[in-house]
Amino acid sequence: MRLYNKGLIYRGERIINWCPHCKTSISDAEVEFSEHDGNFWHIRYPFKDGSGYLELATTRPETMLGDTAVAVHPEDERYKNIVGKMLVLPLVGREIPVVADTYVEQDFGTGVVKITPAHDPNDFEVGLRHHLEIINVMNEDGSINENGGKFAGMSGLEVRKQIVKELDEQGFLVRVEPIKHNVGTCYRCHTVVEPRVSKQWFVKMEPLAKPAIDCVRDGHVRFIPERMEKIYFNWMDNIKDWCISRQLWWGHRIPAWYCEDCGETVVAMDTPHACPKCGSTKLHQDEDTLDTWFSSALWPFSTLGWPDQTEDLKYFYPTDTLVTGYDIIFFWVARMIFSGMEHMGEPPFKTVFIHGLIRDAQGRKMSKSLGNGIDPLEVIAQYGADALRFTLVTGNSPGNDLRFSQEKVEASRNFANKIWNASRFILMNIDGHDVPNQLPEKLALEDKWIVHQFNQVVKEVTDNLEHFEIGIAVQKLYDFLWDELCDWYIEIAKIRLQSSDETTAQAARQVLVWVMTGTLQLLHPFMPYITEEIWQSLPHEGESIMVSKWPSFEQAHCDPQSASDMQNIMDVIRAVRNRRSEMNVPPSRKTHLYIATAAAQVFQEGARLLSDWPLPMVWKWGTHLKLKAL
Repeated sequence: MRLYNKGLIYRGERIINWCPHCKTSISDAEVEFSEHDGNFWHIRYPFKDGSGYLELATTRPETMLGDTAVAVHPEDERYKNIVGKMLVLPLVGREIPVVADTYVEQDFGTGVVKITPAHDPNDFEVGLRHHLEIINVMNEDGSINENGGKFAGMSGLEVRKQIVKELDEQGFLVRVEPIKHNVGTCYRCHTVVEPRVSKQWFVKMEPLAKPAIDCVRDGHVRFIPERMEKIYFNWMDNIKDWCISRQLWWGHRIPAWYCEDCGETVVAMDTPHACPKCGSTKLHQDEDTLDTWFSSALWPFSTLGWPDQTEDLKYFYPTDTLVTGYDIIFFWVARMIFSGMEHMGEPPFKTVFIHGLIRDAQGRKMSKSLGNGIDPLEVIAQYGADALRFTLVTGNSPGNDLRFSQEKVEASRNFANKIWNASRFILMNIDGHDVPNQLPEKLALEDKWIVHQFNQVVKEVTDNLEHFEIGIAVQKLYDFLWDELCDWYIEIAKIRLQSSDETTAQAARQVLVWVMTGTLQLLHPFMPYITEEIWQSLPHEGESIMVSKWPSFEQAHCDPQSASDMQNIMDVIRAVRNRRSEMNVPPSRKTHLYIATAAAQVFQEGARLLSDWPLPMVWKWGTHLKLKAL
């Protein structure tokens, strides 16, 4: 109603996209284009005075029934002398003029274009400029109406065949040229869309589009990835008035009433009881509904109590981030932005994070016709919700599509199993002990290393998430938990947990609990169920992991020297393992280890790790460690 009172919504006869199957208008954004085989039918239109003919080509010969002119370019030397002359429309007999209009491309085809104002958006504009008659020859189902004369009642394909046949028989058809061209179809049912003049409700887009374009250009709203702005600008810069009325049985009914006596239109919040112009009580409401996207465009503020200035509206508008797919940038994102600018004076969000689509393992879009769709409930029943969530995040990058496969879900389930097993090990070893969730005062070399590594992961993952690099963040967590925490630190900790020295065993327990609970917090956004379940079993503070404090990077936990020293020891362990494997040394065979190093102190401190390392292959080397200082 506000837009109507401001003159931004109007009702009129305009060219709209009409779906003959759904029998409703659809917006430009709801038209999907795909390549089809077609033809150019070259047809002769004879002059009334018998002086010859003009040849033109069309991909839709059935629309010639509604032709009201033929156009040429005003600067085309070939046709300057015929502008204003009259032609006779083949098969119909109607006299139509030759008009000059810059819409025509001189060097495309014959440089002559048939003008059908009722069935082509460009022709409609030409018709307005030259005051041409608008003749609608199509019914709602796409068949020919009474304006089509003897062809009335025929379907689109029937009439095309009949018209081509008669044109050929009467000598008007010059030739048929096979082509491939893009054809617009309805995004719901994929029926070929017919441009058609119809009385509909429209929104004037030019005054609404400018502020919405400016707020993105000046950085008040940013798209991630930035390249998605091109899609936004391309649509907004070329936007036409938006047809918002739909001929559907469901949706928000248009709040317009018509007086049956004087024809007055009344747009109101509540049902009017009498016509404000003539006082008649004979009013009926418009039967059309609003475009779903028109209603959805109001979502950021209408859900918060608008137009009332509620506390929720003050607090939550504008919000911070919108997360959505690139396929609805023009359907929804753009419309929310210009609606927010118009009704609230500022955009509804600061950031638009665009994700890709989930495709099948071959990269195809999931569809019913291909039978390659995935029921998430079935995946969850087999592998768990966390495994599915983790799969959809792994390898994800902003704006890019993701391929889905069962193997990926199985890998995610295996990762979940790894977390369970590591947690069970920790719980088993802290059972019967009072283990606070804090670091011990004295840390061994491996403790300093894992604390340093975790601290770095906190910093990097937090930074990745702030920059919407979700796939990178989850990969770093995966690598840290599997490779560093499980395969290295837990294996090393087993030595100390089995030690008779309670002080070193307790220190290992505390580090394990502290690192694992922090890692679970980092993992929680990706795997909420398993992380909550384990976190509740470990020593913790607070009611739930989801409302616990996000781990923060601590400078005090940075120890690059210890991390480097531990890395040197790990490199030696890897090298020895690889050499024994290469030389086929039996696991039971002990051997001497000689290390030539400039950091003898590091290896002296780490000698216990080299001599007592319980490797997964259940082998270890002898305790003879000889260091040679360089």
